[in-house]
Amino acid sequence: MNRGAVAEIDRSALRYNICSIRERTNHRAIIAVVKADAYGHGSVEVARVLAAQGADYLAVAFVEEARTLREAGIETRILVLFDRSDYPACFDLNLIPVIHDKKDAVAVSNESRKRRKTLPVHIKIDTGMGRMGLRAESAADDVLEISTFEGVMVEGLLSHFSEADLDDKTFALQQLSLFRRLCAKITEQTGLAPVCHMANSAAVFSFPDAMLNAVRPGIALYGYSCDGGEHGLLPVMKITTRVIAVRILPAGSPVSYARTFVTKRTTRIAVVALGYADGFNRLFSNNAEMLVRGQRVPVVGRVCMDLTMLDVTELEHVAEGDEVVVLGAQRGQAIMASELSQRIGTIPYEILTSLGNRSKREYVH
Repeated sequence: MNRGAVAEIDRSALRYNICSIRERTNHRAIIAVVKADAYGHGSVEVARVLAAQGADYLAVAFVEEARTLREAGIETRILVLFDRSDYPACFDLNLIPVIHDKKDAVAVSNESRKRRKTLPVHIKIDTGMGRMGLRAESAADDVLEISTFEGVMVEGLLSHFSEADLDDKTFALQQLSLFRRLCAKITEQTGLAPVCHMANSAAVFSFPDAMLNAVRPGIALYGYSCDGGEHGLLPVMKITTRVIAVRILPAGSPVSYARTFVTKRTTRIAVVALGYADGFNRLFSNNAEMLVRGQRVPVVGRVCMDLTMLDVTELEHVAEGDEVVVLGAQRGQAIMASELSQRIGTIPYEILTSLGNRSKREYVH
């Protein structure tokens, strides 16, 4: 038996989502984010699908993620968002690094001179995220200077919203206005025509003014957005496991650690092969449901490292080997990552990466 969960990744849903995003954005350039192993979906197979669908770029966090894609034969342009050390690999692997300050640009230029090559870069501008990037007040002058560095070709400018998923777009509008002004000033000063991108998944679906000439969708590719709407997207991931034991417990029987659940009646308990070691958060203890035979059944007791217990008293004929759906659909019922995330006060990103990265993946369609 496979350990824990199986992640079924639906390629057709992924194809549908990128096509929906392309139509929604009026066929702007798509920078498809596949960092964190494609949000738990498997970066190589996801990248193959997105490349076949015409994604203009793929975006990863660090060089090693890009190396994995290149070694798998992925030839699409790859943007490296955060890695500030391995610039030689950017030349070796034909990658596009994001520059966060002039020191980064100097390092790229030094490597360019050694190799007698020019490397395209995108430059990050901090418009209010406060995380990384050129400070906005000096960004135009800094980009102008960087554009003169030998071997450095400024291909793009980017920034990042901190609140694009909120109904109140006041701060997002301030960020966008600042970024637009800077892009215009930089274009005028340098004569460049950079790719300008700021719109993440939430902005793509709720903030059309932010699309500029490229968009950078991440979680929307996988069927979700954290702005509270699903926007007609299709979930790409389904997580299943199996019942490995069915037990009949009399009233007054404790279930799992610390006796947080005690039966009030004769109860049928299904033990399933899934626990927090498989990415099913311990906060789901007595606080989630799974699907068995097309019906929702509650998680009871503490989630264990390898096992979780379900109360299946209301179901007939539950047996060892029955499929259990943790995330996804079964017989017309569905449990979404957005639902699970709300139960434990997090976001769908964490649900997908936690369950997807620790499951055996199977690709369909």
